[in-house]
Amino acid sequence: MWNDGRPPVDSDTLDRDSCDDVVVGAGLTGLMSALLLARAGRDVVVLEAREVGAVTTGSTTGKLSVLQGTTLSGLLARHPEDVVRAYVEANREGLHWLLRYGEDRGVPMERRPAVTYAPDSGRGRERARAEHDAAAQVGLGVRWQDELPVPFPHAGGTVLADQAQLDPFDLLEQLVADVRAEGGVVVTGARVHGVSKVGRPTVQYGDGRTLRCDTVVLATGTPVLDRGLYFAKLTPERSYALAFEHPAPPELMMLSASGPTRSVRDAPGSAGRLLLIGGDGHVVGRTPSEAAHVERLRAWTHEHFPEAVETHHWSAQDYRSHDGVPYVGRLPRGHGNIYVATGFAKWGLTNAVAAGLSIAADVLGGRLPWADRLHRRVTRPSSALNVVRTNAGVTVAAVRSTLDAELRPLPDEVPDGSGVVGRADGVPTGRASTDGQSCAVRAICTHLGGTLTWNDAEHTWDCPLHGSRFDARGDILEGPATRRLRTYDTR
Repeated sequence: MWNDGRPPVDSDTLDRDSCDDVVVGAGLTGLMSALLLARAGRDVVVLEAREVGAVTTGSTTGKLSVLQGTTLSGLLARHPEDVVRAYVEANREGLHWLLRYGEDRGVPMERRPAVTYAPDSGRGRERARAEHDAAAQVGLGVRWQDELPVPFPHAGGTVLADQAQLDPFDLLEQLVADVRAEGGVVVTGARVHGVSKVGRPTVQYGDGRTLRCDTVVLATGTPVLDRGLYFAKLTPERSYALAFEHPAPPELMMLSASGPTRSVRDAPGSAGRLLLIGGDGHVVGRTPSEAAHVERLRAWTHEHFPEAVETHHWSAQDYRSHDGVPYVGRLPRGHGNIYVATGFAKWGLTNAVAAGLSIAADVLGGRLPWADRLHRRVTRPSSALNVVRTNAGVTVAAVRSTLDAELRPLPDEVPDGSGVVGRADGVPTGRASTDGQSCAVRAICTHLGGTLTWNDAEHTWDCPLHGSRFDARGDILEGPATRRLRTYDTR
């Protein structure tokens, strides 16, 4: 809904072959990092593979909050309290920076209470109370409220006042304007394929072009370089959102404490207020039907908000780190001049700003105490086991998707709007039909060779291993992959 009827941000022309800093990705993390570096007088180039806000930032539900579902109770189970307090301070600084920026630059933002609510009186209430206690323990001024002004069943929730919500494209467009005003360059349609690590980094992008620089910031959701092995420590998750016209949506930013996840907020619309419903997430590529998740959200909304009239539906992809804390800092084996920011676990608006502040401070020789503490965190054995579980899940997904492809015959034709992966000449092959046009691809992810699955909600090929996604004709949409799929003559 955010970019419906809104023209893409124009691209700058890149007329140089060197600069101080290359920022890869024009979402909030990338543009925030670029703005801070450009304000310090550095020559900054932002390279975006698609369009500004094309991936996670442009698909967010637009909530700015330090109360983040059950994040804090989960972190306290894995980390010492001072690490969790540092995480809270990072997100509080991200929230306050955005509020100040919005006020200074005229970016509309609405103040709202954030609520982690209990969907039932059993496990849901137990988890919501645990989050309430965790938030209070690390210094947030939460209050418990047994009755909330909503039409769906609940057993109370913990409330944090004075949080905020926004339209992400209002923010992104202003950031682009300010980056350019500080002398930075934002280039779209420029996919980065690699970065050399000998001497000054050389970024390879587009059709064989290169750009030398002192520093590279990878702000791409998940890193497009494998040197840090982040693909083995991240879980790619897809979730869904729908917007509805409604006469009186709740003026709260709500998230359920237990599954199936339900996110609820209001938003301004052309004909009044809108109701936004989100949730029902899953690991990318590992569900029988993505469309079924959308239908469950739609049915839940119609049950509890019968007057709602749907206007938009969309999905987003986020990455969760193995220990719940984002990875922000220097890329291992990057010779100290390649930075990465990933693993925001669906709370990218405040975390992205915190990441930009941390990276800019590091590049410019400054220090942020909360960032230092997060960098020095030590993973507990239980968190290390999450890496093992993550990769065990990858192995199971790889076997299942490959077996499914081997067992499924590849049809000569498929109905419009559908796709299937099967075997053709011993190779996993995908056949799809979209908008009346048939296409065929080699259904093997160009990242690490996972057998792809068909996403029936987005009409894409998704990798169940590390979350790379391609459109029906094989072009890259997102994930760690940097090369498109091989295509076949459909005959």
